[in-house]
Amino acid sequence: MNVFITNPLFRRCMASAAFCALASTTALAATMKIEAVIVPKADAKLEFADGSKRYLLAAQREGRTVGNGPLSSATVLEWGMHEVNPAVGANASGYLVFTTAEGDVGYLKYQFRAIPIPGPDGKQHFVANGFWEAAGGTGKLKGLRGGGTVQINPAERRWTLEGDLVASN
Repeated sequence: MNVFITNPLFRRCMASAAFCALASTTALAATMKIEAVIVPKADAKLEFADGSKRYLLAAQREGRTVGNGPLSSATVLEWGMHEVNPAVGANASGYLVFTTAEGDVGYLKYQFRAIPIPGPDGKQHFVANGFWEAAGGTGKLKGLRGGGTVQINPAERRWTLEGDLVASN
């Protein structure tokens, strides 16, 4: 048996070297929080004619992000499908496409549920919460990985995304 392999000091040095090599090639996720007000660009709506006030919305909306992390100060374009029944709520899913000033693109997949609740004035408003996960990227955002939560204020069209995100190009 090789005396170096059984030496505790040698094993510790090798473990430290392996950790340093791994840490130098692996990007660590950073906490991010961004907000964006996204406004309709090209929405299409299917309204049910049965008196239920239900509708299906193919949403294309856009805005600009503020906050911290690799998607801060990017333009954002939503491609979403929202199934809305005002009496019981809404389910939505889709993709958010972020483009940085340098032209790098990041894709996040999202899902959320909106539920109606009575406000202090007695009028109904929606509370919308869900999650997002990284779905890819280009340039400096290539290998984008991470996930987190999304909270939407429908009245303001303000989206808040929080979580951990890293690009590992």
